[in-house]
Amino acid sequence: MLSISLGPIALPLAPVLLLLAVWAASWLASRLASRAGDKGGAAAAGNAVIHAALLGLLAARLVHLALNADLYLDAPWFALDLRDGGWHALSGAITGAAWLAWRGLRAPALRRPLAGGVLAGTAIWSAAFLAAGLQGKPEMPALTLTDFASGAPVDLRQAAGGRPVVVNLWASWCGPCRTEMPTLAAAQQRESTIGFLFVNQGESSSAVRAYLTDQNLPLREVLLDAGSRLGPAVGSRGLPTTLFYDARGRQVGVHFGMLNSAALQARLRALRAAP
Repeated sequence: MLSISLGPIALPLAPVLLLLAVWAASWLASRLASRAGDKGGAAAAGNAVIHAALLGLLAARLVHLALNADLYLDAPWFALDLRDGGWHALSGAITGAAWLAWRGLRAPALRRPLAGGVLAGTAIWSAAFLAAGLQGKPEMPALTLTDFASGAPVDLRQAAGGRPVVVNLWASWCGPCRTEMPTLAAAQQRESTIGFLFVNQGESSSAVRAYLTDQNLPLREVLLDAGSRLGPAVGSRGLPTTLFYDARGRQVGVHFGMLNSAALQARLRALRAAP
């Protein structure tokens, strides 16, 4: 599962799970410190976990920006767009752990509460991650869709054609889809080794044609998913959703929500480097 629905709002699942794990770790660290008789340390233990998470996220973002600095030069304001999914997880984990180790060295009474809280938070995160099916590299679903240009049925895997592909789930009524579409269209025109499959969700051929004509979008390889089956098949409950598959049809990346140009280029760079 990539996203969850809260009424009319869809949220990416991974950040929600991370928030819950950090809250649980902070709460437990505070409780353990309180049970040990250190009333003043309870707040310190809980805050230390929160600060570790914030510092870890900051480090993860900064390292991602440093590694992809060339992609953000033309539009540096995209560096502030935290929705683009640009995080270097290992750097964040190391920074958070280093902060907690430093706090433990400074305050020995916090060592056990911090260790207990972090272990519990990690266990909750790992269990939720596994239960949601976010681990591993899922294969591309075998779904029969309709080719927009010809009206003929086409298997999604066949459309991928044994090449790295970007699969974008979209609809003309979706505001973020409309905003990101010119960026994706330009990338499709520019890329020669990576394919782009635009899978419309639940709209008629005439509605798609009217939208593409109105927006003057020269999209190729547009597919129609009249029953909106691809979203549930990949675990997405909202639009836009963009998936990145290697030449063997393994999912190596996913983004829920709007992609800016720098984030898209970073994803394409990782896709080219996929083994």
